Amino acid sequence: MKTNKIKIALVEDHAEFRESMSFLLNSSQAYECIAFGDGSYFLDYINKQNTCPSVVIMDINMPHVNGIECTKAIKEKYPETLIMMCTVIEDDEKIFNALKSGASGYILKRAAIEEIFASLDDLLSGGSPMSNIIARKVVQSFNKNAKLVKAEFNLSKRENELLDMLAQGKRIKEIADDLCIAV
Repeated sequence: MKTNKIKIALVEDHAEFRESMSFLLNSSQAYECIAFGDGSYFLDYINKQNTCPSVVIMDINMPHVNGIECTKAIKEKYPETLIMMCTVIEDDEKIFNALKSGASGYILKRAAIEEIFASLDDLLSGGSPMSNIIARKVVQSFNKNAKLVKAEFNLSKRENELLDMLAQGKRIKEIADDLCIAV
């Protein structure tokens, strides 16, 4: 009896991690894994096959085509593909660039294998799995942005009215005439 396993692509340049992870995924009853050592190899594969696996586990730092560039390329052609970053990178800029490029989750390689499998299940159930450290960075960025918005954009009613008119495409002279003020 043939089971319908979920096809996963593992894009990872670190050979030991790639081999171990693909072995564990292929040993499970739920997943079938194909592995690639570089983003360019994977992009070549999906272009030749004219299809993409349902899920991609993606490293960030790889030669030739890094994980962020690869994620963008995948999402342009296969927007329904779920991509989970699995990396050692904890750099804020790379985290946000990976998420902006279309990654649906971001976990660290140091996570226990059970956590990685649970993250895959979460991803397939509509979630956006993140390691706790990554989730904290995301939350903190929203807190920082909220403070900036309050500080930078505390405009008066008149200032907002003026901005609305500018947004409508009115010229400065027209605005001055409408508001009965000098240019």
